[in-house]
Amino acid sequence: MTQKDLLAIAGEYGSPVYVYDAEKIVSQYRRLTDAFSDVSNLRINYAVKALSNISILKLLKNQGSCLDTVSIQEVKLGVIAGFEPQRIIYTPNGVSLEEIEEVAAMGVQVNIDNLSILEQFGSKHPNIPVCIRINPHVMAGGNSNISVGHIDSKFGISIHQIPHLLRIVDNTKMRVNGIHMHTGSDILDIEVFLYAAEILFETASQFKDLDFIDFGSGFKVPYKPGDIETNIEELGEKLSARFNEFCAAYGKELTLAFEPGKFLVSQAGNFLAKVNVVKQTTSTVFAGIDSGFNHLIRPMFYNSYHQIENISNPEGRERFYSVVGYICETDTFGNNRRIAEINEGDILCFRNSGAYCFTMASNYNSRFRPAEVLWYNGKAQLIRKRESFEDLLRNQVEATFDEDVVSEVRKASAKKKVINDGAVVA
Repeated sequence: MTQKDLLAIAGEYGSPVYVYDAEKIVSQYRRLTDAFSDVSNLRINYAVKALSNISILKLLKNQGSCLDTVSIQEVKLGVIAGFEPQRIIYTPNGVSLEEIEEVAAMGVQVNIDNLSILEQFGSKHPNIPVCIRINPHVMAGGNSNISVGHIDSKFGISIHQIPHLLRIVDNTKMRVNGIHMHTGSDILDIEVFLYAAEILFETASQFKDLDFIDFGSGFKVPYKPGDIETNIEELGEKLSARFNEFCAAYGKELTLAFEPGKFLVSQAGNFLAKVNVVKQTTSTVFAGIDSGFNHLIRPMFYNSYHQIENISNPEGRERFYSVVGYICETDTFGNNRRIAEINEGDILCFRNSGAYCFTMASNYNSRFRPAEVLWYNGKAQLIRKRESFEDLLRNQVEATFDEDVVSEVRKASAKKKVINDGAVVA
């Protein structure tokens, strides 16, 4: 997909707009499966929260992917997309027992991450196999908000609580068929991942009826040319060998599972926005676009980096700009960025916008969420319409007001006004 293609999409569907390259998603999926080709049973559970458009789910289903979900709504999206329940794993956090039971009744693999719910679920449904999420107490990830395996994390059951965990399993006679961990996102050092994996292997050895071990994900992708990333091929070689060794000692051929989200879709995404105004102050040149953190919150929320290109003037002389949005708060996408000269009306492209971008969009400032387009086999397909004003009002219900009360409020307000030079002022 070229810059010319992106400009054509912005021209046809307007801006702002998210554009996803199907070929890149497929190539990332195959890169991951190739890296772990030495494992007999490999299962890739795509993390729906990264990008939940149903067309993306269907694209990955066609590649052989399964799903990782964190809510019953994501489970239902997966079923609508054609995934069989047994090809979906559900890993919630802090949800009610009722929601977990509803998902389990659908035939979906349940993954439980706290002792309270585990005991309640095991007591009521000892015949439904469950996976258990372990917290390995390993600090990993590119930002504190996405590091979820450390000792103060709300996620997972602490490895120090394993004796209590085993007592619950023994008392309820429940079956544990999987062990899971997820340490965080943007993991660069594979040795950290392998260290956490050893903790998971040690935990798994204490359960005698497992079918799979889920190592989570968190692989780092490059955010700009020359950026570093997780060496997935080296990880595949080392972890595959260790996993096969563990299976031999365990006496059973288990399934190795991952739950990649960002790794599969991040680099496939391009966010296009139009420059509304170029504004120069005493020290800064701002490029203000027709979007804000209502559409792309990651730079403000995670301090994430997105490469910004002027695809309307790619060969222009480079200048320094701060790219900002139109929200009535500070919403800076990039400070002092070197970008080809920008003019009002130009289209800027934000790279690596496939993961946790549209899914975190909102209607803040009563703005519409943008359209989504899939580039597939050399053609653009609209996969989500841009919202309209009717969408903003769709679920609102107008209150009724007592007209007498409203009239009294107006009279009281009028008494506070004074006349000054013939004008009414508050």
